Amino acid sequence: MTAEDRRQRVERAVQEHAPALLGYFARRAVQREDAADLLAETLLVLWRRSRSLPDVDDEIRPWMFGIARNVLMHHRRHRARQGALVDRLRGILSTIPRPGFTDVSTYDDLHRAIAELSDTDRDIIGLVHWEGFSLIEVSRMLGMKEGTVRSRYHRARSALRESLSDDPPPPPRTDIGSNHGHRR
Repeated sequence: MTAEDRRQRVERAVQEHAPALLGYFARRAVQREDAADLLAETLLVLWRRSRSLPDVDDEIRPWMFGIARNVLMHHRRHRARQGALVDRLRGILSTIPRPGFTDVSTYDDLHRAIAELSDTDRDIIGLVHWEGFSLIEVSRMLGMKEGTVRSRYHRARSALRESLSDDPPPPPRTDIGSNHGHRR
């Protein structure tokens, strides 16, 4: 059988049996949304193993469902391992004292001030102060220039300092954009 013949047979088989395979997964997947991903993975395996495609057309459907079953079993094992890992990590995290200012009731002003920062500035502050990274390391992690990270870090710290100070914020400037009182 030529590669072109095999390709055509696989395409026909996919057109004919993919809806039934999708139903198979939809009935068996814990989350129905996983059915499409499982079907896609099955079709990928089918294409990779197209040289093993049965010569008799009546044997193609069971062959495809055998592949689908293996994909589903692999998916279930992966989910089980993932769940066990999550449970193990929860157990570990429950025994580790939480460093930093995690008690919102005690540090509610700090949490409110941090929440007012942009996501990136919040990441920078957290990575430096809670995770112990240098600004150079943070710039590499975030894929930003070191100078940009430094200026954002200093602006974020200033914003936090201002937000947490007991002094009222300075009144907004009304002369921005005008030349009143400025000599050139």
